[in-house]
Parts: sequence; structure tokens; C-alpha cells
Amino acid sequence: MKQPDRHAAATTEPTQYLTFMLAGEAYAIGILAIKEIIEYDSLTTVPMMPECVRGVINLRGAVVPVMDLQARFGRKPSPVTKRTCIVIVEVEATDGERQVIGVVVDAVNEVLDIAASDIEPAPAFGTRIRSDFMQGMGKVHGRFVILLDVNRVLSLDELETLGRLPADVAEPA
Repeated sequence: MKQPDRHAAATTEPTQYLTFMLAGEAYAIGILAIKEIIEYDSLTTVPMMPECVRGVINLRGAVVPVMDLQARFGRKPSPVTKRTCIVIVEVEATDGERQVIGVVVDAVNEVLDIAASDIEPAPAFGTRIRSDFMQGMGKVHGRFVILLDVNRVLSLDELETLGRLPADVAEPA
């Protein structure tokens, strides 16, 4: 009797995502990228950072930049409320190193299993964020959840470029 292909079974199993809210919209990040969720506390602002970087926190002795996803999406920064959290995420930098970044979210919802069959491709238009920031749209309880591609959304290389733009523009050619 032929054994089932374990790899094929693994690809059809649901993937777990942490869901959260931003300005009334549901978003999700693959659970494997999530390190922890912490209470929003005071941040240390750093001069000359892109507008979407709110500042840095001290996380057990490590300096961790904290990004406001609302500002990253070109919207007004999120107001801080009692439910505001910082989701600590680990992303891959272009040099292959791992980078830890905090993400400000309005509220954390839950961890959900989303099957690959319930994920639609990211629409090319009609969304309020860049399509390259999205992995797809997950169908959960009859509603869509935007699945974020954390390596693109939280790309520090792109942010460094954004942070340098005003200086580059100001220099004479």
C-alpha cells in the first residue's frame, strides 16, 4: 500500500494567522513571523526616521524599531487607545539576517487557521494599501481578512531609502 505524501498533506493543512484590527479593517500576519505581543508603552522617538517609524523600544536589552502600519500604508497614524498593542515580528532582511520589528495595531483579535483554498490572490486594484504588501485575501467566517507579506511591509531597506529621500533631493546635482 502506498504511503501518503507528507509534503502534499502539509501544503493543504491550514496555516495559522494572527488577526488584528487597523482603522476598522481586519488584517493578518502568519503566526510563524510573530515573536510576541506586548502592551503599548512609551516609545523613544528617533530623529530623522521615516514618518511610519514611531520610535524604538527596549525589549529585554535590545533596541527594537516600532512601525505604525497605518502610516506605512500612507494613512493618518493610529491613535493610541486601551486596546493598542505592539506585535513583535521577525522578518528577513535582504542580507539574510533576521530583524525584529514592533508593529502598532489597534487591537489584536485571535489566531485563526486559514486553509490555502480559502486564500484568494491579492487584488491588483481597489485596495487601500499597496498590492505588493499583501500575500492575499483570506476568507474567514464569510468576510475577507487582508494577509500581509511582512517581509515587504516591514522592509527596513525600503524604509532606509525613504529616510534618505529628503537629503538626496536637497543635494545639488
